[in-house]
Amino acid sequence: MCGITGWIDYKHDLSSEQKVLDLMVETLARRGPDARGTWHSTHAALGHRRLCVVDPSGGGQPMIFRREKESYILVYNGELYNTDELRSELVKRDYHFQSSSDTEVLLKAYAEWQEECLPRLNGIFAFAVWDEYRQRLFLARDRLGVKPLFYAFRGSSFIFGSELKALLAHPLIEPVVDAQGLAEIFVMGPSRTPGFGVFKDTAELKPGHYMAVELIKTVHGRYWALESKPHPDSLETTACRVRHLVRDSLQRQLVSDVPLAAFLSGGLDSTILTAYAAKSYAENGSEPLRTYSVDYEDNALFFKENEYQPDSDAPLVWEVSKKLKTNHRRIIIKSGDLARSLAEAVYTRDLPGMADIDSSLYLFCKAVKKQITVVLSGECADEIFGGYPWFSAADRGAIDGTPGFPWIRAVSKRMQLLSPGLVEAIQPDHYLAERYREALTEVPRLPGEQPAEARMRELFYLNITRFMPTLLDRKDRMSMAVGLEARVPFCDHRLVEYVWNIPWKMKRCGDVEKGILRLAMQGEIPADVINRKKSPYPVTHHPNYLEEVKQHLLSILNLSSSPLKELVNFNAVLEFTRSTAATTGYPWFGQLMGWPQLLAYLCQVDLWLRRYKVRLNF
Repeated sequence: MCGITGWIDYKHDLSSEQKVLDLMVETLARRGPDARGTWHSTHAALGHRRLCVVDPSGGGQPMIFRREKESYILVYNGELYNTDELRSELVKRDYHFQSSSDTEVLLKAYAEWQEECLPRLNGIFAFAVWDEYRQRLFLARDRLGVKPLFYAFRGSSFIFGSELKALLAHPLIEPVVDAQGLAEIFVMGPSRTPGFGVFKDTAELKPGHYMAVELIKTVHGRYWALESKPHPDSLETTACRVRHLVRDSLQRQLVSDVPLAAFLSGGLDSTILTAYAAKSYAENGSEPLRTYSVDYEDNALFFKENEYQPDSDAPLVWEVSKKLKTNHRRIIIKSGDLARSLAEAVYTRDLPGMADIDSSLYLFCKAVKKQITVVLSGECADEIFGGYPWFSAADRGAIDGTPGFPWIRAVSKRMQLLSPGLVEAIQPDHYLAERYREALTEVPRLPGEQPAEARMRELFYLNITRFMPTLLDRKDRMSMAVGLEARVPFCDHRLVEYVWNIPWKMKRCGDVEKGILRLAMQGEIPADVINRKKSPYPVTHHPNYLEEVKQHLLSILNLSSSPLKELVNFNAVLEFTRSTAATTGYPWFGQLMGWPQLLAYLCQVDLWLRRYKVRLNF
């Protein structure tokens, strides 16, 4: 994986703007610690940072392909999992290859098919191609948004980058946040609305979309969307098909010229990936697969089971590792490190995020990177198979069609912590209702579907297009911040497309969450894992962490220079730090963040305002 950035301007000569381009490229150094490259012509400047995973000697970027009067220059972040098939097809069309890299395959696929190459790609990607002959920039992002891509227009300039910090390094981009941006921060939270860049007049290329920038026009297009249609397969056939798609997706993603491992929590999703990867390693005569899990200092002393986390991961992780014969290591995170890393997590995201859920993943990835460059991770299975408690709640009728997302709750209570002026500016109830309404208008309906099934389809769409990107953003930023590539096999679009149309009752066969996945994996993974209840990403239960965060927030409130104080109701926040809700429990499945994490989130907002020198305009 890598980082990309660039600048197009049809009215100015960019050949003398190397210094600005270098600044933009440098912000992405952590995404690509192994190499850097830049390219520019009169009206285009492209930059790249590389993390070497496949063909270290042959995949350098920006990569150039010349053919007669045409020249194509590519910067690319991602991985193609059908490289061999695409290369074979291009060879039949008289293309020749100098490397084994997927970068060269992507570049020549674009030269051959232009935007029509996109439906042919199986992978995760964000890329930009400059067509020097036509003076045209083409950008595209993978179907589900695994890899990020932001952009902004400023006068005659078009500026883009893998992360917002690359844009902000350009002198034309100022860190201004208006009422809409603040609504994203305080209403939507980490579950940012697709396409929104939070900073004023910045945007994100949506998943499954492309755009082309030319002298006289800009074209936006969508090349992929979920399609609703009847599901003809029986339960047995469906389970077989799911098993095949999961196995095939995983097998494609084992290709790597550097060490590869798997995250293993002892839960269903990570165990599936680990089992298939470990089996493949054993069949190839390789050393045992390395696996990693995360835990917290003294967590066993303070752990209390609850509805959302019925048991601790630790005991089952070792049991699964032993059964699958992996080389396992547990990473222990200390409370002090977790609290201090909240600042690093903000810089990594460029925005306030999921508090300690982010900082713990950052520290976890940082420790794993010392031994490994590529990891397999189980993101997206819960969204596509229906693993979260709100799916079951909706099935029972406990969640109705009231405007709002099931992971964003207690908004009115949170708004009590904000200043009256900010609440008036962001209009939280209206803002949330509009975002919800927009999301529902996108749902691909199936004519004749029963109301209950149609409601579940809506819920799955909200999860896939609104909640899942939150976790993908988190995984991309926290892993790439330390130069670790995280692959997410459950995000294979073929699997997502197939599971999308499986009826809810079949998805929940056996009256258990992700029932069809559990059925598909019978005999493939240990039975105790198949029967294990869903458990979320582990959090610390150590009171020292909460105390550190609370004291940090209180110190912020005592600073007259704190930019946070302009946005919050001082007395309400002060009272909140003393409340029982703020210091007990972690019910983060009831909303995106539990009340204790809201303390850390407010600290992150203050850190963000300071570090990015944000100018508020509301």
